[in-house]
Amino acid sequence: MKVFLDTNILVSAALFPQGSPAHAYEKATHAPYKAIVSDVVVSELRDVFARKFPKKLDVLDRFWAIATEDVEVVGTPELEQDAEGAVRDVKDRPILRAAIACGADVLVTGDKDFLESGLTTPRIMTAAEFLAL
Repeated sequence: MKVFLDTNILVSAALFPQGSPAHAYEKATHAPYKAIVSDVVVSELRDVFARKFPKKLDVLDRFWAIATEDVEVVGTPELEQDAEGAVRDVKDRPILRAAIACGADVLVTGDKDFLESGLTTPRIMTAAEFLAL
């Protein structure tokens, strides 16, 4: 099962290794799951840390050094998908586009714009919901 991880899950996993997002990340990186992120997520992850947690960039570097062994990074297609209109925040749409393009079964996020979109493909769920699978 392909599990696409949103930026907020990775930020939380890096900063709070005992929290639900970190446990969801761990679950997604082990069989039968395959953890996937996009180039947009990686860029956003670095931007969030630089802006909100500049004194914790070393935490991100350590986390990402390990993550690169367990997470596949995919490109984000330029061609928009019809489903993107269901996501309120225009900045989130490329993330959905990448998740659809890579054939993700699940998109794990804490973002209400995704969670309230009504989309069913991929299945959108919180870290806690993913852990309950």
